Amino acid sequence: MRKTLLIAASAFVLGAGTMAYIGQTARATTEVKSDDYHMLELFGDVLTEVDRQYVTPVNNKKLIQAAMSGMLTSLDPHSDYLSPEAYNDLQDQTRGEYGGLGIEIQSDDGAIKVVSPIDGTPAARAGIQPGDYILAVNGQNILGLSVDDAVRQMRGKPGEPVTLTIGRQGVQPFDVKLVREIIQPKSVTYRMVGDYGYVRLSSFNEKATEETLAAINALKAKDPHMKGLVLDLRNNPGGLLDQAVGVASLFLNGGEVVSQRGRDPQDVETYDAKGHDVLNGLPMVVLINSGTASASEIVSGALQDRHRAAIVGVTSFGKGSVQTVIPLRGGLDGAVKLTTARYYTPSGRSIQRTGIQPDLEVAETRQEAQQIADKAFEFTEASFRNALAAPEEQTQPTPHVPAEAPPPGFDEKKGDFQLTRAIDVLKYGSVAATPKLPSPTATLAQVAGHLAPTDGAAPAATPSKPTASKPTPPKAAPSKP
Repeated sequence: MRKTLLIAASAFVLGAGTMAYIGQTARATTEVKSDDYHMLELFGDVLTEVDRQYVTPVNNKKLIQAAMSGMLTSLDPHSDYLSPEAYNDLQDQTRGEYGGLGIEIQSDDGAIKVVSPIDGTPAARAGIQPGDYILAVNGQNILGLSVDDAVRQMRGKPGEPVTLTIGRQGVQPFDVKLVREIIQPKSVTYRMVGDYGYVRLSSFNEKATEETLAAINALKAKDPHMKGLVLDLRNNPGGLLDQAVGVASLFLNGGEVVSQRGRDPQDVETYDAKGHDVLNGLPMVVLINSGTASASEIVSGALQDRHRAAIVGVTSFGKGSVQTVIPLRGGLDGAVKLTTARYYTPSGRSIQRTGIQPDLEVAETRQEAQQIADKAFEFTEASFRNALAAPEEQTQPTPHVPAEAPPPGFDEKKGDFQLTRAIDVLKYGSVAATPKLPSPTATLAQVAGHLAPTDGAAPAATPSKPTASKPTPPKAAPSKP
């Protein structure tokens, strides 16, 4: 009896918490108010019956948290309820230091999918790839687990071994053995490639702008006659919005970087570049691929629209939505991560589901070229069943033969074909002036009859301090075990 009363009290608190929202809309329609109250009562009834009759005792707190998570994840893949532990983990991630394996993951219809391994971490060294599925941890099946629960399975004390069972397209599931580490990802690495600077930015944590500027200054000091720069955003899963604006600002003399638009057509917020172009107009190329997501798509889209850089690679992930993290009771009860707006590039493009299309389409490997021809970027935002829709006027990429891929004589293990072509674009001054290579052959796409005509490059077409720019609520990134 006592437990039943506790459940009833929990249901009432849930109803009272919702009452504020319902009260705001009550004047518009009493029917909606009545239906909502009925469904809240129904939730309490279901919870009571589960507690009374389920075959084993249940944890009511976990049930209610799971219900809140299910409600939010039904909206889109990026909305969710964060438990107090998960909210603290998110804050650790955006500070750029946490324990684990170094993988960005996302739930995909009950399965755990890799968005990207993080440079220099156990996951990256073990060869885990974007689009891989994590099927089990230490032999325990994790299918159906929430992202938070999967993260907890993979995290642990530094130095402890962990075995992941990986599912990858075209191969049998296989085990990968890793050792947990304190993850302190270095977001920026750099070097000279001949006369051209190369900066690799792997994530947009709190130090991204500062470290990118330091890298550029170091390159300029090493070679005062540097002729151009390649900014590598491949497999960069995003991060903090203010850092995306900060990095783009390093290469622009004012003007718009990105805007975000909410439910209300009048709710438009624009973010402009601050400072000046630290390269003083030196030519730039940005490298992207299907693991380039969110904040890195904001930077790519801004530099493309503002005609500041040529984009080389393959179409990016296509995450053009804003997640606001709303702490509950100061974070003591966790937080709600809610999609509240869409990102738009300076020319007004939404990249949701469609991604940033490169000025020169170059597959990294011959295998990637075949995959693009077969299934057209199978692992993208659009591959999530309930992904937020793209604007009606925008179309998603269809299966096609990429403009370029490594020729048969190119050693894919030792060379980086996309970087090679990026340097070519800098040498020749533009994509238009760069001699084009023959398109690769993609036999399966031809047999299936899915070939789209190609005539060279694809046409040019976006999460809290922690991913936030508004003073209070943060915006979030994918989870990182």
